[in-house]
Amino acid sequence: MIFRDARREDVPIVVELLAADALGATRETTEGPLPEAYHQAFEAIERDPNNRLVVVEDGGAVIGCLQLTFIPGLTYQGGLRMQIEGVRVAESHRGAGVGRRLLQWSIEEARARGCRLVQLTTNKARTEAKRFYESLGFTASHEGMKLDLAT
Repeated sequence: MIFRDARREDVPIVVELLAADALGATRETTEGPLPEAYHQAFEAIERDPNNRLVVVEDGGAVIGCLQLTFIPGLTYQGGLRMQIEGVRVAESHRGAGVGRRLLQWSIEEARARGCRLVQLTTNKARTEAKRFYESLGFTASHEGMKLDLAT
């Protein structure tokens, strides 16, 4: 398996991965040509040194993805934190350790950047994902809140 920064040509498969579950299917669209907003978002991520869209490649095929965002802050005595978002593994590769290796790789990336903290959120409906993250040492120490501005 290879962990690498996504390229523009990876955007359609990343969107397919994001849409390939019950929650993602309500948020993403994979029909016809992708809306330009996906490519604009990719370009913004690519330009931003504090963001990385990472894919997992196996045998030349993209089988997983996530986004890493490095957030400077004053808390933790000015410590840098890394936010992990959009973690997905292709259904055909789930249960084979791909997600675990991807998260472990990401944690090492955080250490290499000098991060003080790694954080992520998971939807309350994703009970298996919560157990998975806990098995990696994450704790549900906070109550996350969101405000959907599209409604």
